[in-house]
Amino acid sequence: MTEPSVFHEAVSAISYPMVIVTVAAPGGERSGCLVGFHTQCSIEPARYLLCISQANHTHRVALAASHLAVHLLDEADEELATLFGEQTGDEIDKFARCAWRQGPFGLPVLVQPRAWFAGPVHTRVGVGDHTAFVLEPVDGAAGGPFTQLGFQQVRDMRPGHPA
Repeated sequence: MTEPSVFHEAVSAISYPMVIVTVAAPGGERSGCLVGFHTQCSIEPARYLLCISQANHTHRVALAASHLAVHLLDEADEELATLFGEQTGDEIDKFARCAWRQGPFGLPVLVQPRAWFAGPVHTRVGVGDHTAFVLEPVDGAAGGPFTQLGFQQVRDMRPGHPA
């Protein structure tokens, strides 16, 4: 059996692409957080899997929401990643500190990232200290090529909530 410390050391060397997930719950409460655990999980029908820490403010809002938005990050988006990775919606309004617009399904869509997609949540399931959300991307935009912002570039951030 692999020691947990060996596993953590091995996966900490991977540079997962980072995304920002945004959400709006009924009643208009908004939230968003930096996410490293995510992937496309189906081609037809299109599905995308996001895992959000159960410690995050965004998690609580996402449990009540019907849709999520995913923003793919470029290396130029590191300051935005820091805002959504180091701050918590329990203490500040992150959206007051960045440019955003109301997008489909009432979701906050960040202006800076060149690519994003949004859609309804089909499945929620607990997976340890995170909840997996499977969404069906039905709207979005892609503004050209970019160089992904990866985990290694943000690994020294101090999370808004402990892991």
